[in-house]
This record gives sequence, C-alpha cells and structure tokens, in this order.
Amino acid sequence: MSELWKSQATKAGEVFAEEQGVAALPVNPMRIAENLGMTVEALPSERKSVSGMLLESNNNFGIMYATYVNSLGFQHFCVGHELGHYILPGHYEQLMDSGCHESHGGFVSGDRHELEADHFSAGLLMPGFLFDPLLNKLNSGLKTIQLLAEECETSLTATAIRYAQKTPDPVAIIVSEGQTILYCFMSDEFKEIRGLTWIKKGKQVPRNTVTSRFNTAPQNILNCNQAEGDTTLLDWFESNLRYEVYEEVIGLGQYGKTLTVLSLEDVPDQEVLDEEEELVESWKPRFRR
Repeated sequence: MSELWKSQATKAGEVFAEEQGVAALPVNPMRIAENLGMTVEALPSERKSVSGMLLESNNNFGIMYATYVNSLGFQHFCVGHELGHYILPGHYEQLMDSGCHESHGGFVSGDRHELEADHFSAGLLMPGFLFDPLLNKLNSGLKTIQLLAEECETSLTATAIRYAQKTPDPVAIIVSEGQTILYCFMSDEFKEIRGLTWIKKGKQVPRNTVTSRFNTAPQNILNCNQAEGDTTLLDWFESNLRYEVYEEVIGLGQYGKTLTVLSLEDVPDQEVLDEEEELVESWKPRFRR
C-alpha cells in the first residue's frame, strides 16, 4: 500500500514553515501558533494520557501540550502536531466536533490523522531547506542524530525519523518498548536491499541483538544510557544476508522507550547477490521421477 500521504503531510509542514517566514533553526512552533492568534499553554505534568490538545471556541483556537516528558524537543513536537491538525485539510472537520481534540502523537498511533500530524510536525520543525545543508555536513549514525536534535531543538525520535528520510546512507531507525518493537523507519538506500522481511509493529526485538540485551535493564532506558555493537541483517530482518550491521542504542528516559540506529557500511551489490543465487540454484540436484 502506498504511503505517499505521509510524505505529503511532511511536505505540507515544510511549506507551512516557509510561509511563516522560518529562515533558521531551531523552529519555534509556540511562537508560530501565537502569531496565528492561538493561545498556547502547557498541560500539567501529571496528564500523561495525551500528547496535546487542540481547542476551539467561537472560532478562537488554542493548543495545550504535554509536559510529562521534560524535554523541549518533545514539547516542540507536540505543538507542531497540533498545528498539523489545525492546518491539514480535513482534520478540523473530522476531529473537532466537540470543540476539543485530544492527540496521541509520537508515531505510535494507528490513526491516519494522528500520523499525518506527526509527519507534518517533523516537516515543520525540520524543513528540508534548512535540515539538508546541516545533515550534509555531518557523518552517519546516532551521534549525528543527537547533533541534529540539539541544533533543531527536536526530540531524538522525531529527529531520527527525519534523518532516515533524508540521509543518503543505508540506515534503519527502530523504536522499542521492552521486548516489543513499536515501529521501524528505513532510509531509501536501506529499502533497496532485496530479501529483507520488513519489521512490523508488535514484533519481538530479536534476541541476538544489542537492543534486546539493553532493554532487559529498565535503568538503561530511564538513565538514557547508550550501548553499541555489531549485529547482522539476518538477526534483525530474517534475511539470508549475513552482512554486518552496526547497532547503536540509547534509552529515551521518561519517554520509557528505546531508540535503535542500524547502520550498514555498504549496501550489498544486488547483481552479485543475483549471481550467487543463480550459482546456488544451478548446483541443486535434480531427480527424475
């Protein structure tokens, strides 16, 4: 199934950033919302059931954003998400019947409107016309994602996903909770590798991985610890390709989840793989009945 709508939502966020006169990083979504005449307020930190709220009364709009995660990047993303609901076509009509919409952002929802708002927020906070030049100056991997997140004042998870969308390198981004995978994003270069079984939501974290061992200790997540090591495509993607993959892991603190970055130094040469498969096939014994 085509997921063009996700890239369209991201593009809408980029266009909106340009329309609002954004010319440098970081992007401040609170200021943008206030410039639109919206009231922006923080939710109590005890309110953990939602990532934010979009409210409307007599055509006056307001945004409330979650603070249960003590991270400016997380809060920026929450406000950007609500702006997505405000701007994207069809969202107001579908979501604002009662004058209040409670959001569940963070790329974990199965609802299309929530995911569209997530991608809008990523495009708004990290528009390509500012993000790409910065990315092009950096190397690959978790350290780059951390530097980008610091420069953009965005959450590690949103930055990692944007990084996977934009990097020319073969990388995969995985977010997990305990031993369960919540979602996976792959760069275009990584997607070109044939023979991979796509990682689906709800699948178990493979046992023979750095992430699996890391997630057995809850303090690793809470303390934002990091770990790294070598694994293979076979371990993560049930592939018959035993190519080594560099695995970097970091705990996301109060968010309660783990971010994994898989980096492949070189994409396997598909022509060579085809020749190897043909050779193996030619040596298979054939028996007459």
